[in-house]
Amino acid sequence: MKKSSNLRMTRQRQVILEELRNVTSHPSADEVYEMVRKRMPRISLGTVYRNLEILAECGEIQKLELGCSLKRFDGVADEHYHIRCLHCDRLFDAPPGSRIRISHQLKGCTDFKIIGHRFEFIGICSACYDQSLS
Repeated sequence: MKKSSNLRMTRQRQVILEELRNVTSHPSADEVYEMVRKRMPRISLGTVYRNLEILAECGEIQKLELGCSLKRFDGVADEHYHIRCLHCDRLFDAPPGSRIRISHQLKGCTDFKIIGHRFEFIGICSACYDQSLS
């Protein structure tokens, strides 16, 4: 969910955003740093961390803090679900059309003003499953 903001899009933020939107792997901050360093060799890890947080706060990207051990980042800011492999801990986007309207169903059942939710499917990806059969 994109928030309106007056975010100044610095060159560093633009490169981080471009690199993040070019992958579907939901990288950690360290992985984003390695990707960005190819284009901006002098950028620091702290700068990448800080800008990822800013981009997430402004709704340009998603910061994923689900059941996996690392914070991961998603260049797709629109609300969608993820599937995490229990073996390799990789994160995948759930197929389009799999969106469950939980927050809308809760509106009449609680006094809370629902502003969002986090939902994660877990399983074993095809690569890990195939490897376990070998």
